[in-house]
Amino acid sequence: MKPGPPAPVKAMKENTYLQRLLAEFLGTAFLVFLGVGSIPATLMLQKTGKTSFTMADLGVIAFAFAMVVVAVVFAIGHVSGCHINPAVTLALAATGRIPRREVAGYVLSQCAGAVAGAGAVVAVLGARAVHLGLGVASYTSPTSASQAFFAEALGTFILVFVVFGVVDQRAPGGFAGLPIGFAVFAIAVAVGPVTGAALNPARTLGPMLVSGPAGGPVDWSQLPVYLGAQVLGGLLAGQVYMAMNRLRTIAA
Repeated sequence: MKPGPPAPVKAMKENTYLQRLLAEFLGTAFLVFLGVGSIPATLMLQKTGKTSFTMADLGVIAFAFAMVVVAVVFAIGHVSGCHINPAVTLALAATGRIPRREVAGYVLSQCAGAVAGAGAVVAVLGARAVHLGLGVASYTSPTSASQAFFAEALGTFILVFVVFGVVDQRAPGGFAGLPIGFAVFAIAVAVGPVTGAALNPARTLGPMLVSGPAGGPVDWSQLPVYLGAQVLGGLLAGQVYMAMNRLRTIAA
């Protein structure tokens, strides 16, 4: 008998590049609106008029960031990978996990989303949110620039390291958002009192770009400290995880 025709190959379907960019824009906007927005919202509820936080306040803010990360990972993780953080995107590209040609679009979409999210905070909470700092990440005395740099680099390292572990093919599937959200919460509690635990260049830049023109307090000289630390921490995390995870062939 003659062999029959080969079975048809099923076409694989995937989201377009523009769809993935839209997902990154929306995901980062949600992160900034709900996470960063929780900072001036908390200050507005304080009857004392203070601009500092108790540990309980910090816990609520860290929880807001963690929960929105969990939600967004489940919402768009299957569309774009849910980077919502240029440090994650750069680390994935540097280790060959995503095509480098896609990096610029991802980063621009994330930064645009962060600006939109910060703008939404102002639209919802009003000008008072700007006067209360709009959640702009900053450090003050006695924290030095070197201390802030190390804190942001270490926090971003831990976050990106967890992301790499979660997306590893050998990791348990189906609940990627939970460990990432847990990591965000824990890092925010430990690093938040020092730098605000931005851990994300887009989250750092977006509120600054909205608050500055609106007359809010922005120290632009701190921006290189945050961006440099976050990018460095993310890149190091990617390289360390790949080195740790490099497999060897065992002879049978």
